[in-house]
Amino acid sequence: MPGHQPRNRRSIVIACVLLLFITFFIVTSYKTNSASSYDPTTHKPLTGLHLQESTLKGDSIMPALGNETAKAELGRAAWKLLHTVMARFPDHPTADESAALEAYIHLFQRLYPCGECSKHFRKILDKFPPQTSSRSTAAVWACHVHNQVNKSLKKPEFDCSKIGDFYDCGCAEEHGDAKSGKTKEATSSAKVSSDKSLAKSVKDQKEKVLG
Repeated sequence: MPGHQPRNRRSIVIACVLLLFITFFIVTSYKTNSASSYDPTTHKPLTGLHLQESTLKGDSIMPALGNETAKAELGRAAWKLLHTVMARFPDHPTADESAALEAYIHLFQRLYPCGECSKHFRKILDKFPPQTSSRSTAAVWACHVHNQVNKSLKKPEFDCSKIGDFYDCGCAEEHGDAKSGKTKEATSSAKVSSDKSLAKSVKDQKEKVLG
C-alpha cells in the first residue's frame, strides 16, 4: 500500500494542473470574446429591431427638472430642433419615412430631459397625435402642439402661417455652394422661395389637419 502513495500523488498533481489549465483557457477565451463584442471594428449593430407600442408610448423616462433656467433653455433648443426637423421633412415622404418621424416624436417625448414637461407633452400627444403625411402637415401639427404648450404656460400663441419664416430650414448656405456655382444671393432667394412655399402649404393644410 505505501508504494501506491507517490503514484496517487502524481495523479492528483496532474489532475490539478489540467484543471488549472482548463480554467485558465476558459477565462482567457471569455475575456477575449467579451472584449471583441465591444470592439467597434467587429461589433455588429442589431438587425430586425421592432419597437413595441409600449416602447413608443410608455411613461416618461426622465426625472423632474427643478432648475427653471435650464428648463427654459432646454425648451427653446428643443422647439428649434423639432420645428427644423419638420421644415426639412420630405414633401412626399414614403410610408417608412412617415413612420420614422412618428416614432421619433414619441421617443422624443419619452426621453425629454424634463420629466414634468415630458408628462405634459404626453397628454398633448394623446389629444393631438403626430401628423406626418407630408412636410406641411408635420409643420402645421408641430406649430399647433407648440401653441398648446404656450397656452398652458400663458404665453402668446404663434402665427402658424409664418412658421417657415421663423424657423430656418437650413436650405441655403451662408456663403453659397462653390461646387455648384450658387451665389449667396441665389441661395438666399431659394430659401425665401422655400419658406414662402411652406407658409402657403401650412395655410392650406391648417384646417385639414386641425379640424
